Amino acid sequence: MLKINKKVEYALMAIKYMTTNKEELTSAREICDLFNIPFDTMAKVMQSMNNEQILLSVKGVKGGYKLAKDLREISYMDIARVVEGKEVAFTCQNGKKCLVSSCNIITPIRRLSMKINNYLEKLTVHELLFGEDNEQRK
Repeated sequence: MLKINKKVEYALMAIKYMTTNKEELTSAREICDLFNIPFDTMAKVMQSMNNEQILLSVKGVKGGYKLAKDLREISYMDIARVVEGKEVAFTCQNGKKCLVSSCNIITPIRRLSMKINNYLEKLTVHELLFGEDNEQRK
């Protein structure tokens, strides 16, 4: 099973919420209060997405964030890279990258990782959050 980082979950929660607030700005505090999640983490997640032009920030007392891109232009992997700050890698069962050269399933695990990553590169945030299939848009 694919394990999703909490920061990625928070990013997706914020993005989905912001789709309902299209004309209004959304603050990190608003999302934290609504979903009962830690403010510092959410603020960092939203700032990371702002730095990569996924979100647009407006400063000031009535400031906040709004979506800067169409969700069909952002892949799941885009969000994961931005929020986690590193390339997403498939790991062995023990949670660490495999260091054992005698592992007899390293090739199948690498193949699985490549297939999953390829799928997640093509999976748009819109498709993930709202269920629209890529095939329906062609």
